[in-house]
Order: sequence, then C-alpha cells, then structure tokens
Amino acid sequence: MQFLNFFYSKNKKIIGLSLVIFLVFLLVWLLIKPAKHLVIIDSTATNAAPEIIASGAIRYAAGAAQLSMIQSQPIPMSAVPIADQLSARITYDEEVTARIGVSFSGRIIALKAAPGDVVKAGQALAIIDSPDFGTAFADLNKARADEKRKQLAMKRAKDLVPGEAISTRDWEAVQADYAQAQAETARAEQRLKNINPHDLAIKGQRVTLASPMDGVVTERNATPSLEVSPGMATPLFVVTDPKRLWLSIDLPESLLGQIKLGSAVALLSDAYPEDRFTAKIIQLGQVINPNTRRASVLASLDNSAGKLLPEMFVRASILQNNGEGVRVPNESIMIRGIYSYVFVETNPGEFSLRQVKLVKRGIDFSFVGEGLKGNERVVTKGALLLDAEILSRAGEK
Repeated sequence: MQFLNFFYSKNKKIIGLSLVIFLVFLLVWLLIKPAKHLVIIDSTATNAAPEIIASGAIRYAAGAAQLSMIQSQPIPMSAVPIADQLSARITYDEEVTARIGVSFSGRIIALKAAPGDVVKAGQALAIIDSPDFGTAFADLNKARADEKRKQLAMKRAKDLVPGEAISTRDWEAVQADYAQAQAETARAEQRLKNINPHDLAIKGQRVTLASPMDGVVTERNATPSLEVSPGMATPLFVVTDPKRLWLSIDLPESLLGQIKLGSAVALLSDAYPEDRFTAKIIQLGQVINPNTRRASVLASLDNSAGKLLPEMFVRASILQNNGEGVRVPNESIMIRGIYSYVFVETNPGEFSLRQVKLVKRGIDFSFVGEGLKGNERVVTKGALLLDAEILSRAGEK
C-alpha cells in the first residue's frame, strides 16, 4: 500500500496531463470527422399515411414526404393532330431570300459585308474589278461615235438630194450605213445591260455588288481576291429575312388525303423544349420520294422571335379538323382493363382519379377527348405512386 501511495504521488501529474491530452484529441476528432456520420432529420417532412376522402380520391397532409415525388401542371386544350410527330426541316423562305451571284467575270478587291450583318436594299456587299465592263463600255462608246459620224454624213447627203448633187444609190448607201451604226449601238447597249441586269453601280471597270433587298447576310462565300464568273456553283452572298422561314415536312403518302392548304402545324424543337411554334401549310407535296415513300409538304413559319434557324431539324404535328383534346404524357395514364384514367389535383395535396377517353394515342403523349377540361392540374409525375396508394388502402378496407 505504501508503494502504491508513493507511485501515485510521483505520477499524478503525469496522469492528469495525459487525461487532458486525451480529452483534447477526442474533441478535435468529433469536430473534424466526416459529415456522412451525421444524420439530419427534416422536421418538415412526414411519413403519415394518406387519407382516402372518397372513392378514387386521396389526400396528403401538408409537408408529406410523398408530395415531393408528385408533380402536376395545368394543361390547356389544343387541336388534335392527324398523326404522330413527323420529321421536318427548317429552310429559307425563298420568297424573301436573295442568292447573289454575278453575270460577269472579275476579281473581288474589297468585301463590305460579313455573315450576320443587317443590310439594306442597295447597300454594298463587295467591290469587283471586271475587265468585261471595260470592254463593254469601250464597245458602246465606239458604236456611239460611229453612229454620230454616220448621222452627220446622212445629214450632209440629205441636203444634196434636192439638187441631184448625189445619186440615189449613194443616198441609199448613206442611209444604210446610218441604220447599221444605230443597230451596232443598240447591240452594245444591250450587251452592257445583259452583264449588269440589276443596274449595279459602275465606276470605270469596278462594279459595286449590292444587296437587292433588306435582310441579314446569312452566308458569304466571297473571299478577298476571289476570281468570280457567271458559272459559279455557289452564290457569293445569301441575304434573307430571318423572321420568315419555310418548314419542309416529310409526310407519309398514306396521309396525303388528310391534309389541305392552310392547315395549322405545331412544332417542337430540341433547342427550345419549353417553347411552342406554329406554321401554316402553303404547298402540298407533288412528288413521292421512291426511297422513303414520303412527300415533302411546305409550311410557312413565323419566326418573329428569331429563335429558329435554317437547316434545324424539328418535330411537326399537323393539326386539322380532328377536334380538341388535352395533351397528356403517357406516364400520366393508368390503364385498368379497357378503361383509361388520370389523376387530377383538385386542391393542394388532394388528388382524384378521373376516367378519361383517349381520342389519339402517341409514342410519348396522348390526347384526352373526354373526362378532362382545359387548364386542369393533371398529374404528370407520380401517377403510379398515387394509384398504388389507392389500391393498397382499398385492400386494407
């Protein structure tokens, strides 16, 4: 016992210091240990069982965890398409598009517009040096000078005719020479018009290539010092009105008899999935592609917002004389036997099972013709959960 007392008296300071160090290390470990060991309880979410308030109707308490897995949204009435979504491509509206080339040979010495530039009618796009115009002007001036000379000769000869100072043969020859000079002048003027059909501004042999319309430069194939000629495969510039576009729809031949001019078209684009665009059919297909057995149908597209671009691929639905319906995703539809049902949120947290009649069923969406009104809040996510809850509660009873 005396030995233990002696040992304790000698080492009590060491034991006390070791205990303090241990407590400090324990506190540090608790502060820096990984957050995954912590459990956070959301006091706002509850797992209370839902309440069956009527046949096919269910109510969740405010803050129920199940509500986070259920989504609903108001869906308006819309026209029912004649077929599923069709592949379509956006193209230039050729009625407001100018593909600008040249009708003469030359070389570009300056570019005045770039892709994306907004241009006005008559605004310069490029300056071209063309020897063709130098030759054409030289020929025209030569023809005019020759015509003037022969016109003066005819006047002098005409004064000599009354006094018979000139023979009839010589008088007729002078008249013929003047007529030939007039024809040569007309030919030179016509040639100049042929190589400049758009009345481009010309200074010497330098030609200003100008835009024939207001619009936007969407393509430019012209480059500095490029040699140009009338037979070029691609236009030097493309100027168009981007607010007006055409829609080319690949239509199966089996649907040709169901469409007509003026039918409305609804568009969906992957670039803007939340937006809806509309078009109107302006031309029916006249030829069937032998490889795809489809016809190309043309529609006019209002692109006032400027979001859609030429050569975009979109999905088109032709709307025509099939009535109206509510367009719901297929995951919202419950099938029981031969009947179809959807859930409608009647009040916050309250959902009612509604029998509906489908007028058209598609790959991703279907149209409800009876059983729903426009702008009702249809459950678009979590319908299976609601259906399972109702069936389980019915089984308990």
